[in-house]
Amino acid sequence: MTQPPIRPDGATEMVRRTVPPGRRMRRTAAPWLLLSPALVLLAVLLLWPLIRVLNLSLQDYELRNLLQGTNDYIGLDNYVQVLTDPFLWKTVLPNTVGFALVCVTLTMIVGTVVALFLNTLGATWRVLCTTAIMVAWAVPALTGTYIFVWLFDPQSGLVISTLDSMGLMQPGSVNWFTNRLTFYGIATINVVYHGFPFIAVTVLAGLMTVPQERYEAAAVDGANSWRRFWNVTVPAMRPIFAVCIILSTIWDFKVFVQIYLMPGGDGSTREVMNLGVWSYTQSFAQGEYGMGSTIAVLLTSLLLVISVIYIRVLMKEEEL
Repeated sequence: MTQPPIRPDGATEMVRRTVPPGRRMRRTAAPWLLLSPALVLLAVLLLWPLIRVLNLSLQDYELRNLLQGTNDYIGLDNYVQVLTDPFLWKTVLPNTVGFALVCVTLTMIVGTVVALFLNTLGATWRVLCTTAIMVAWAVPALTGTYIFVWLFDPQSGLVISTLDSMGLMQPGSVNWFTNRLTFYGIATINVVYHGFPFIAVTVLAGLMTVPQERYEAAAVDGANSWRRFWNVTVPAMRPIFAVCIILSTIWDFKVFVQIYLMPGGDGSTREVMNLGVWSYTQSFAQGEYGMGSTIAVLLTSLLLVISVIYIRVLMKEEEL
């Protein structure tokens, strides 16, 4: 007579009983010991500053408090003041959100078009062109911003000089950095120029994994280039597109250097401020560290919401 098979849970329990408790504890602790240096580094570099900023946001903390080492807790008054300030809703938030949405859209379009072009090239030309566009991504934002400031200089920039040679505009007749729309137009070109190489290379890597048989079958069915892209490429690349969009959104919401280093972007022209610059100027220009920390917490909360969406997309990547 054969014995009934042992249930998996029973077998697991028997194995657990045979393993000494000390060995089980070492096995459990081993992964955490390996991760401990990275966890300690993250706690020092990220968690503690975040806690400190959150603590400052609950205080009326100014330069005198910093010098005297005193605290002046006022609860949520800073949050009430910021959230009820018309400057946030009429200027800062539209600048931050609108600028990010435009940059993400244009970066994805340009990056995808470049990736499709690179995918049609041979191996040698693809490597050369990919290397060339990656130079734009490797240039620091500091250097790239000064280049665009020089290009659009109202007196001697390349753009105004070209328009002057064509008889369309004289040097000094217009200052693009004092107008909110043209200011962010220049900043958008700057951000898209530095952001599209990452999107292009990432999308290109995904395009090279799509089986050519799908395109051949679509062509046999009479689908043109647009329909092949929409019905074959987009469904196959949807997880990659989703990740690229969310990453670009996170990066473009917290743009600081490309705004702050442009003429007027350091706070002297209030109508071009975004959340990052507003937080910086309140803290270090006005000396209101509590108010600046409050704005930083709001920006961090906005980015955390986007990050949660990003993680959910990664976890459901196969379902997309």
